[in-house]
Amino acid sequence: MADRPLIDFLLNPASYPERPRSVDLVQTHISWVFIGDDYVYKLKKPVDFGFLNFTTLEKRRFYTAEELRLNRRFSPDVYLAVVPISERDGTFRLGDDANVVEYALRMKRISEDHMLYRLLARGLAGEDILRRVGMHLARVYGTIESDDTARPFGSLEVISHNIVENFEQTAKYIGGPLSRETYDTIRAWSMAFLETRTGVFRERVGQGRIKECHGDLHLQHICVDGERISVFDCIEFNERFRFGDVASDVAFLSMDLDYNGCPRLADAFVEAYTGESGDTGLRDVLKFYKIYRAYVRAKVTSFMLDDAGLDGAAKAGALQTAGRYYDLAREYVARED
Repeated sequence: MADRPLIDFLLNPASYPERPRSVDLVQTHISWVFIGDDYVYKLKKPVDFGFLNFTTLEKRRFYTAEELRLNRRFSPDVYLAVVPISERDGTFRLGDDANVVEYALRMKRISEDHMLYRLLARGLAGEDILRRVGMHLARVYGTIESDDTARPFGSLEVISHNIVENFEQTAKYIGGPLSRETYDTIRAWSMAFLETRTGVFRERVGQGRIKECHGDLHLQHICVDGERISVFDCIEFNERFRFGDVASDVAFLSMDLDYNGCPRLADAFVEAYTGESGDTGLRDVLKFYKIYRAYVRAKVTSFMLDDAGLDGAAKAGALQTAGRYYDLAREYVARED
């Protein structure tokens, strides 16, 4: 477990073989991220949120290795190694296998200025860039096999479970960011699609479109720096969030572009992906998964309203953002296929 002495050690530039000029610490609810000049070291916090469990050293070792394996498929030049951290004679050492107390994921630092969401905000992400992203992802997914582990995640049973769970978990937000009419409209459309389009889901399985995907493919997890496209932060901690139809990943980024007011870029991205991959059947389920992804984003944002640690301003922001995602899901329902 990382404690204050270890954090202080990792904040010291002299602790690293690269000898960075400075080290900054960024925390999320599940990670400590130590950012040097050229490299980043990421440690998992010993937390258990139900959908993820990093409470033991062995679990943190396993999931750090999984994070490396999964993300190297998308960005092999960014995700470099799992580095053990040992403690001996009252001091810590990076890269030492004796008496390991933590594991760090070593990554090459990528340019914050070239994150896709920042390029978009500055008006620098045009159709050409989104087409390149689409083609890049098509080539990556083309190397991932649809195997015996992946295929069951494309079953109607698993997909239905995910959809039903969404509505069960968001019913309590009716009257808040979610209106009863919006809830009923999205739920009715989604359940009807599952009931009437069962053959489409079977076809997706048969076509080999169910794979170990990314699971969290949105604008903040893509970097376009010159000719290099880096995709990062694949979900490593929960198989159900990662395995599924490639169309669900494509829909996520397409939805995120729509949410940010860029439907033309969303269309360019999808067209490039389908053209490069040959996956023309993706369009048969794209609307379904865009609704699903918008609703999941709304749900996750709604969860913030239950956080007693958030102040009023943060909760007001979450209320507004969740409402926009719920509204987007409903707008998709109303659109012609």
